[in-house]
Amino acid sequence: MELTRRDAVAALTAVGGVATAGVGLSRLQSEGPSGDPEESLPPDQHVKESMVAIAEVVYPTEVSGIEPFVEEFLDSRLEREDHARGVRASVAELEDRAESWHGGPVTELSRETREQLLREVSAHTVDEHPTGTTAERMRYYVVNELLLALYASTKGGKLVGLENPQGHPGGTESYQQGPP
Repeated sequence: MELTRRDAVAALTAVGGVATAGVGLSRLQSEGPSGDPEESLPPDQHVKESMVAIAEVVYPTEVSGIEPFVEEFLDSRLEREDHARGVRASVAELEDRAESWHGGPVTELSRETREQLLREVSAHTVDEHPTGTTAERMRYYVVNELLLALYASTKGGKLVGLENPQGHPGGTESYQQGPP
């Protein structure tokens, strides 16, 4: 199943995001997670590349077209000031762990090592929380952000039996059919 930029725009619409054709704003790039300007957050392009690398692990193997889909979804999401700060800070933390534990940035690690990294930070088992522990923030801002994008799209929703995800038109016939 191939995802497209159009699927990302539809997912943004479904979750109440503002779909934009341009690149996300970069106004928070110089301020770190603690609010300290000395501690810089990664720029949008770095965040997108890292999130694409993680999506390759988190998304089912039958999904293709991940890069344009994730980048389009993040264009709008990185414009939301508070949310963008959380995403950038979480990606920065994940990058620090990748460098310390595996000797390279997330984008240069193998798929298996990226999966291992997520397990090492416990992002696969912990409950999400935007201001919680590192693992809870990773789950909220990285893993759940990617899953939200996928399953809010019509194509992604079909993977889990949501023929008509919330926010998408479907007509009465979609509600009168049984499960596939």
